[in-house]
Amino acid sequence: MRVSGAFVLVAVVAVAVLALPSSSTASHAPAVATAGAVFTLSNQVSGNTVIAYDRSSSGGLSWAGNFSTGGNGTGAALGDQGSLAVTADHHWLLAVDAGSNQITVFGIHLGGGPLLTRSSVTASGGVLPVSLAVSGPVVYVLNDGSTISQGNIAGFRLTASGSLNPIAGSTQPLSTSNLTAAAQVSFSPSGDWLVVTEKATNVIDVFEVNGHGVASERVSSTSLGTTPYGFGFDLKGHLIVSEAVSGSLSSYAVRGSGHLRGLSSSVTDLQGAPCWVVLSHGGRYAYTTNTHSDSISSYAVGSNGRIALLQSVGATTGLGPTDLALTGHLLYVYDSAAHDIEGFHVHGNGTLTAVSSTGGLLSGTVGLLAI
Repeated sequence: MRVSGAFVLVAVVAVAVLALPSSSTASHAPAVATAGAVFTLSNQVSGNTVIAYDRSSSGGLSWAGNFSTGGNGTGAALGDQGSLAVTADHHWLLAVDAGSNQITVFGIHLGGGPLLTRSSVTASGGVLPVSLAVSGPVVYVLNDGSTISQGNIAGFRLTASGSLNPIAGSTQPLSTSNLTAAAQVSFSPSGDWLVVTEKATNVIDVFEVNGHGVASERVSSTSLGTTPYGFGFDLKGHLIVSEAVSGSLSSYAVRGSGHLRGLSSSVTDLQGAPCWVVLSHGGRYAYTTNTHSDSISSYAVGSNGRIALLQSVGATTGLGPTDLALTGHLLYVYDSAAHDIEGFHVHGNGTLTAVSSTGGLLSGTVGLLAI
């Protein structure tokens, strides 16, 4: 992954050796009864692929197929959260094609047959798309940029047929023309705000989004801790952000001006390199993976948005945990050095119990999404 300073974190998600497709066409296993699905993204230079798993109600995973995006990956970690996104009705899956500067949309079919069918491939409106955000039919992509192309966000409207139409006036630049190592874009629960974390510049950008889906000019706030990375929102719109170098999480309220007001400042988890963040139970608990400590930490989130460390080691993982994904009472983590996906049951008090492990994976993939 690309970050500023001396902090380097390699994030890879992998796929089963025998499951890799040999061509650009979809390869899929026979459909089985399933409660949901889990997805990763191969990010291969030779052709990007979504790797899909059927998910049982108890958390077990079984390979369901590999589905070509029609675009290319980079072959290396993106240093991101949110390279895969899903609509609220679970009808559409979106994926970044970071190597070809595109976004792919798939239809999701949990009822039988191929789990995914590709609907469209669209230019991302910038260079190196790394993260996606969805609110109703409005989709935004975070383009990290390059040394010759400034990073930006760009908006699209998702049609009923699975196409993406650019929203006029929606493209907005990040905080500098220099490399920002942007990590994530996401909507607030209301859909009124878009938030972007920039690792290299140590700022958090906020864009107001109007009723037509058009983002306003950026308002940037300095992060309370060093290297803001992954984040999530509670139901009241409080923002919970990991700080990879500080080894902590902070929480914020979004002011009407778009500036951030700190609520809890750099609450350490006593572990190394917290990066990815998800929230459960309506935002009552926050979880972060500690890539340098092979663990997941948990935080309690108060009704006022303030956070407190719940468990420094809520779960021990395989080597190099990176991406997190949550669906209902199930939390999944990808262990980048162990090359496996682990599943955990999330209890009502926020504690975790291991329920599944899917191994035999290859390096090169990024992202994790569960429905």
